Amino acid sequence: MFSSQRRPHVFTRAVTMSVALGVALSSSLSAAIPAFAATTYKIGIDLPTSGADATNGIPTRNGAVLAIEEANAKGLPGGNKLEADSLDDTVQGVHDPAQGAQNIKTFIADPTVLGVVGPFNSNVAKAEIPLTNDAGLPQISPSNTNTGLTKGDDAKTLRSSHPDTIAFFRVCTTDDRQGAAGAQFARKLGFKKVFVIDDNETYGKGLADVFEADFAKLGGTVLGHEHITKNQQDFKALLTKVKSLGPDAIFFGGTTSSGGGLVRKQMADVGLGSVAYIGGDGISDEEFIKQTGSAADNSYYTVAAPETSKLASAKTFIAAYKKRFNGQEPGPYSANAYAAAQIIIAAIVKAGANPTRPEVLKNVAATSSIDTPIGTIGFDKNGDTTAPILSFYAIKGGKPEFVNQINLKS
Repeated sequence: MFSSQRRPHVFTRAVTMSVALGVALSSSLSAAIPAFAATTYKIGIDLPTSGADATNGIPTRNGAVLAIEEANAKGLPGGNKLEADSLDDTVQGVHDPAQGAQNIKTFIADPTVLGVVGPFNSNVAKAEIPLTNDAGLPQISPSNTNTGLTKGDDAKTLRSSHPDTIAFFRVCTTDDRQGAAGAQFARKLGFKKVFVIDDNETYGKGLADVFEADFAKLGGTVLGHEHITKNQQDFKALLTKVKSLGPDAIFFGGTTSSGGGLVRKQMADVGLGSVAYIGGDGISDEEFIKQTGSAADNSYYTVAAPETSKLASAKTFIAAYKKRFNGQEPGPYSANAYAAAQIIIAAIVKAGANPTRPEVLKNVAATSSIDTPIGTIGFDKNGDTTAPILSFYAIKGGKPEFVNQINLKS
């Protein structure tokens, strides 16, 4: 603020000199300063990349990283670059909702983060969705399957800040379909009497409840349904009870890290070693086979993603993944994570040289037909994929074997 006592002609002369100097500097630096300064924007990645879930989390992260690196190689509007900002949501070896929520807060606080790939686990998503909904930060999960994350009253509660805004999307199918297909799979395998166990978490219990209901509808007998507790290590008392009921199979709703591996391993200790074990994608990781050893055989599971080796659309992705990650094979959700990142990247590109979160969110929500390694994807009004595919596997000789896959598009 200038004093009213200052002489006008002094101020005028100062301004004239400043303008002249500015013109001179502009002329001398015009060749050095571009018309637009390129910016590095980030795509957050929230996955369990340590502990028991790492054998799924790391290859899933790698899929997203590959998509980001390929986008940079092709170039973005305005010379912009993308960076993968990966955070681990594991605490004491297990995926943790509170840590996932903290990671999302970190992403939200960074204005250069325009989208998030993740999380892997549904209970983590339940803690994160209210945050990304409030911030308008687009989030695409490669693997969250709990139905209530996008449908019904539970989903509306998670979106309490902006009930009509969808900020959470997923490229995998949901448990109302996965659980039902798992029940059909079990019946086709000839199982008539099943005992159901779950880890009492968002994903595990939801999947187990659907499996139980559909298995009964298909004429099977559910001998009982029990919940285990967090960090429980000894299941022999429960399994002894199960043995007395004479099941053909045990269905486990949950993940390897929440007890799925130990339950299977301890089945042999109580005389249930020859009884089949069925689960969802929570036991699809390498850690399950490591924990259970020879007891892994005669286990079956579903994965809410296609088997990429069977898809013509995934050949280029598989070759690029193996080249980038030292010959490693993609994990069950690597291609899903690539597709999730691919959709966010397309939304950023569409927003132009100066993308903003609202523009990116709008573009993600409008995704109707984008070619990815797992097929052509779009999102419905709930944020769910319009191309749901489910795959079935059996473990034989200590290795997973692909059985078949089905397209669940209605």
